[in-house]
Amino acid sequence: MTKKKAIVIQDNEDILNIMDEVLVDEGFDVIPSLTTEPIEELADIDPDILIVDDHIKGSKKGSEVIKELKADPDTEELPSVLTSTDSDIAKTADECKADDFIEKPFDLDHMIDVVKRNS
Repeated sequence: MTKKKAIVIQDNEDILNIMDEVLVDEGFDVIPSLTTEPIEELADIDPDILIVDDHIKGSKKGSEVIKELKADPDTEELPSVLTSTDSDIAKTADECKADDFIEKPFDLDHMIDVVKRNS
């Protein structure tokens, strides 16, 4: 059975490493990144889920990345989860058409549930 692929883009290296480790333990093939570089390679990576923080390095916010993916017929079906420390993350996730969201700080079991439910 092929592993499901998850692209995880976070602004914090510690959080990125934790998410990477936990998802690998859960059987995912994880592509962790502190930049949006994996987004440029979506067609090659062909992920089952994208988990992106709203406050990522670069010119765009994570919510803008998701909004663009959801507006593109080639990538609109990709399950996308927004993570953020913002208290209004539910509204932001809804506005950018994210499939789900994880508010930080998060419970690891909750993160696993959200990722499995959406991938």
